[in-house]
Amino acid sequence: MTHPDVLATSTARALRAPALAAGLGLAAAAVLHLRDPHDSGTYGFCPFQRLTGLPCPGCGGLRAVNDLTRGDVVGALGSNAVAVVMVAAAVVLWCVWVVRRVRGDHAAQLVAVGTRGGLAVLAGLVVFGVLRVTPWGSWLAP
Repeated sequence: MTHPDVLATSTARALRAPALAAGLGLAAAAVLHLRDPHDSGTYGFCPFQRLTGLPCPGCGGLRAVNDLTRGDVVGALGSNAVAVVMVAAAVVLWCVWVVRRVRGDHAAQLVAVGTRGGLAVLAGLVVFGVLRVTPWGSWLAP
């Protein structure tokens, strides 16, 4: 039988990576909350948009996170719907990661995406990027 102090120490050690990830994510969100990306050029300009005049799939992502930090989900969806989905997915995956670590799977990683999953995400981003610059998807434009 394992001593409770050993289990507590081992669990605390296992939660270091999730705690670091959460800290980095919260720090990034705090920066975006405090320095509003809605002001043009605050964080520079999108090179793709500068070259083509069209928004890339990531355009509006910083504004979406800023909107989320203020509780404006509708505004965030209007800035970049994919960014909102990605933030929600990151929170859910982080929670799963923490639960797995607490339950004893101390080697559990944040997420493991296979080739098919990666290609599906990439295809989704391409479809989103193309759709948002067409008349049918103009409501997705930032």
